[in-house]
Amino acid sequence: MTTPAASVTGVVIPVRGFADGFARLAGRLDADGRARLARRLADCAVDAAAELPVVVVSSAPDVRAWADERGLERIDDPRSLDEAADAGRERVRALGCARVVVVHADLPRLRSLAEMTTDEHRPVAALVACHRGDGTPVLSVPVAAPFRFAYGPGSFRRHEEHARGAGLTVRVVRDPDLAFDVDEPQDLDALAAEIPQG
Repeated sequence: MTTPAASVTGVVIPVRGFADGFARLAGRLDADGRARLARRLADCAVDAAAELPVVVVSSAPDVRAWADERGLERIDDPRSLDEAADAGRERVRALGCARVVVVHADLPRLRSLAEMTTDEHRPVAALVACHRGDGTPVLSVPVAAPFRFAYGPGSFRRHEEHARGAGLTVRVVRDPDLAFDVDEPQDLDALAAEIPQG
């Protein structure tokens, strides 16, 4: 993959694996249904990146095959989400980008990442809280900032703190399409018309 010379921002999509994703939905979707959902939402993330360079972080054979089919840059998963985001950031930096957007592949309403790319070279961390106000499904930071990824329960508040500690201005992005992640069975209920149930 080549990086467009004009690309200030690169996109990192960590994906653990299609076949073993969405384990908390096992009571509602069988293994094939969960794998189809995972691939569909990964496609949403890539499509939302539009012309921006994309780096997929995964060691799963099914995800790596999908990334190859889509012509995407891919690197190995270091096995924790924080490390995956950090490895992706370093790859984006090596591609010549000044900013990275880390987006999770569980956002069914995601159509565009444009709102996450507007800060360009400015010392700004753009953060999206999930619809539960807890997680961070999308964030954008300068690649050179000493920002520490801190995913898991309560990550949004930790990311705010780490951004300020890194000397960044925090811009909270309030966009329901960026915020709505699929994590629990009730999220499927909210999307019954959009996500096939089987």
